[in-house]
Amino acid sequence: MFVIWVLELGTSDCYYRAMIGHLTGEIIAVRQSFLIVSVGGVGYKVAVLKECLARTKTDSNISLWTYLAVREDALDLYGFLHEEELRFFELLLTVSGIGPKSALAVLDIASVETLRSAISAGNAGYLTTVSGIGKKTAEKIVLELKDKVVAEMGDSPAALKGDQEALEAMRSLGYSAAEARDALRKVPNDIENGSDRLRAALKLLGK
Repeated sequence: MFVIWVLELGTSDCYYRAMIGHLTGEIIAVRQSFLIVSVGGVGYKVAVLKECLARTKTDSNISLWTYLAVREDALDLYGFLHEEELRFFELLLTVSGIGPKSALAVLDIASVETLRSAISAGNAGYLTTVSGIGKKTAEKIVLELKDKVVAEMGDSPAALKGDQEALEAMRSLGYSAAEARDALRKVPNDIENGSDRLRAALKLLGK
C-alpha cells in the first residue's frame, strides 16, 4: 500500500506538490543505489541508504518512510527503513546548498545518533569524506544545525569518540575512509570503546 499525505494544485503559478509518506510493497529489483518496489502493480524507483540495500533482496516485502523531491524535470523518491532517518534527512535539507543526494550521502556515513553527536560537538571533519561535501559545506551543516541537534539529543554518545579512534586505526590498516565508515556504521552504539568498535568492525569485514 502507499499513502499520499498532501496534494496541492496551483493555477496561478502552475505548481503542484505531492508527498508520498510511506510505501509498503514487494521488492522486484535491487540496483546499485535504489530499489524498485511494486505497490498495487506500479513499480516505484526509491533511492535508499547503502545499509538498506545490503539488507534487502528481490521478492521480499519492505516498508519505507519516504520523501518525494519535486524538481522541474523529475520526481525523485527517497526511502528509509526508520522514521528517525527520514526526519534527519529532512533536517539536513534545511541547510542551504544541501540537496537530497547530498543529504542521503551524509546519512550513509554513520547512524543518526552518531551524526547528531558529531554535529553537536562541532566536528565538521567527520562529514567531509562524503562525496560532494567539502569543508565549507560541512562547516555550514554544523553551524546551521548544531543548536537544533543539541536541543533534540541532550548528552552526546561516547560512540563518536570511539568511531574516530577506530577509523584512524582502520585507515592505518589500509582500509579507505568509506570502507571504514561503512563497517563502523553497522556497529551498535552501545559499543563505545574505540578498541571494541574496531574489533567489531573488523569482524563485520571478516578480518
